[in-house]
Amino acid sequence: MLHQAHNRFNAQELWQQDHDHVLHPYTHFDSFRANGSLVLVEGEGCYVTDAQGRRYFDGIGGMWCVNAGYGRKEIAEAMAEQALQLCYTTTFVDVTNAPAARLAAKLAGLAPGDLNHVAYATSGSCAVDTAIRLAHYYQSRRGAPARRYVISRKNSYHGSTYLGMTVGLRDGDQSEHFKYIPDLVHHLSAPYPYRRPDGMSLEAFSDALVEEFAQKIAALGPENIACFIAEPAQASGGVCMPPPNYLPRMRELCTRHGILFIADEIVTAFGRLGHMFASEDEFGIVPDIIVCAKGLTSGYIPLSAVIYSDAIHEIISAPDPDAWFTHGYTYAGHPVACAVALKNIEIIEREDLCGNAARVGGYLERRLAELSDLAIVGDVRGRRLMMCVEYVRDKATRARFPDSVNISKRISRACEANGLLVRPIGHLDVLSPPLTMTMADVDFVVDTLKAAIVAVTAELQSEGAF
Repeated sequence: MLHQAHNRFNAQELWQQDHDHVLHPYTHFDSFRANGSLVLVEGEGCYVTDAQGRRYFDGIGGMWCVNAGYGRKEIAEAMAEQALQLCYTTTFVDVTNAPAARLAAKLAGLAPGDLNHVAYATSGSCAVDTAIRLAHYYQSRRGAPARRYVISRKNSYHGSTYLGMTVGLRDGDQSEHFKYIPDLVHHLSAPYPYRRPDGMSLEAFSDALVEEFAQKIAALGPENIACFIAEPAQASGGVCMPPPNYLPRMRELCTRHGILFIADEIVTAFGRLGHMFASEDEFGIVPDIIVCAKGLTSGYIPLSAVIYSDAIHEIISAPDPDAWFTHGYTYAGHPVACAVALKNIEIIEREDLCGNAARVGGYLERRLAELSDLAIVGDVRGRRLMMCVEYVRDKATRARFPDSVNISKRISRACEANGLLVRPIGHLDVLSPPLTMTMADVDFVVDTLKAAIVAVTAELQSEGAF
């Protein structure tokens, strides 16, 4: 459907300017050279419009982040009001601003347990850096400077900084053309139930993952391990929900051995799974540190936060005239960003968007499950408004299509042609729509995705690829 945007934007000029001058995150140069970008120019509710006037339901929620939906006048007004009142202050050393102080208190009230302290950053990637540096600083201040190892998991994504890319480990992320920090991060197996060993129950799979962690601790020596970092539900690694009792048992091992548990809730916080924070309410754990971003401002402006415990703060703030926490960012605690976050959280609470995510998300789960019968659908998984469809060439063996088939991109393009954006990741298509999604929206999304899968399956059969 064409929208009025095409009357106000020169689509070809914008496309060309972007094509000639912008280096995009995760650019595949051959594809970009040929196709360029989809140029988006407007957003309202759950919909975005491109420069040619085509309107799409944004099943991606921007990038897991536009939780409150597009076009919120209240948020724009809060942004403008704060920019006029006080556009910027540093938060280095002993200066702050009113929105940063209020937001920290609000986050402390929302976070589980005794997580009452906040360090601000500007992106999820920078927040992960902050959390790991905080873990190292804490371990050293408590008299354990040898604790430097970070334990992470395969199939994880923890940002795109030098440290973040060393910590995460998805297929294809660690390019041979980049360098990574040696002998810092050790990776465990991913909690990826669909691809667990044949014949293994979910309970046995959980046992195996926990035992692997116990053995890793023994091999490295707990006295050398600073922290364990985990997404409660692995997001970009395939929307993998952990097996039963896995996270509480991993948490118990961390506690027993003095290893800080960092929950990367950059995707799961602020309503995507039906809770402000998923660690305790959805998975039954209280971590030492929570990292959040994305839904914190619903993507309206960059902001992230590291929320950490009283126990950590007591150690790092203990009297020592030579102790400085020499870490931080120019834009940390930016007053405009913090004002946006406060208004965004107000909207999420006032409109019960967590409750809507639970109700509508439950319906999305049920409707997407219908796709399981399709010939190339190996698994439909996720929870509430964080869902994923995994495609396979052979359901019995779970064998994937060759990369050359470009399966998820072919299906996402078919969706796009019919007004739906989904996110292709290798052999997966991911959904993370705004929390304002309705039951009728669910029907449109599932029906459109199903039609795209059926059409692409027919194409593959005609090509002899399936």
